Amino acid sequence: MNKHYPFDPSFKHHLLIAAGLTIWVFAFLFFTEPLDVGELTDKEKLLYLPVYGLFNSACYVLTLPFQYWWWRKQKQKWSLTAEVLQLGLLTVTCFLVSRLVYYYIVMDAHPNAYTLGYFATHIYLPAIATILPIIAIGRWSFGKYKEKQLEDKKIEIQGAGSYEGLRLHLSDLICIQSADNYVEVAYLVQGEVKKQLIRNKLSEVEANRPELIRTHRSFLVNPTHFIQWKTGNRKLFMMLSSDLEVPVSKTYQQAVEVAVNSTTE
Repeated sequence: MNKHYPFDPSFKHHLLIAAGLTIWVFAFLFFTEPLDVGELTDKEKLLYLPVYGLFNSACYVLTLPFQYWWWRKQKQKWSLTAEVLQLGLLTVTCFLVSRLVYYYIVMDAHPNAYTLGYFATHIYLPAIATILPIIAIGRWSFGKYKEKQLEDKKIEIQGAGSYEGLRLHLSDLICIQSADNYVEVAYLVQGEVKKQLIRNKLSEVEANRPELIRTHRSFLVNPTHFIQWKTGNRKLFMMLSSDLEVPVSKTYQQAVEVAVNSTTE
């Protein structure tokens, strides 16, 4: 259940799902005619049925704070368990709101209104069984689309020949250090520093990735991770994200300073 599940944190996209829910609930009630809808005139249908759609849409929006809270609590990770919890919360919230709308707005607390048990088993469950898969598909589709967008934005630190490289977001790449016939890539994964050896030359990486700047014959850095300068024993160092420290040689110092200044402006 902790398996990764596609997730789109865009609030705008979740508002689109909520708008679609409004239309779907209205269409479901209008054409299937539960809740004695068949006894309503067309004018009454157009008056009352959108209320259900709007309230269920509002329920979806009201559950979003829990979604974002859980997403941040899990360090911006989303799992199948989280998705099931979110849809479960939505199901319960929609049931309570639908029942209140039916009883107090549609029936005006009439004594002949459906009982809570009958409403739950004969009205709400068939409806949510039809509506919930549509919501789940919409959420999954937006999540997959978001993942594709993020994947397309990744860069690749290629390995020499047939050796394996590394795909990651440029914003996660901190620095690259030469290590004999390899380069050691330091990068962030969910805020934690990871390092990976790739068989390649630093000069080859530099030629393929102009976004990185050379600070030393053994180092390339991503200037967006610059924190501050540090000096010691007449040598200059760059302090980068996650307390990483790289030397800056006099040969590259001026170019490095220009690159850092243009990035931090």
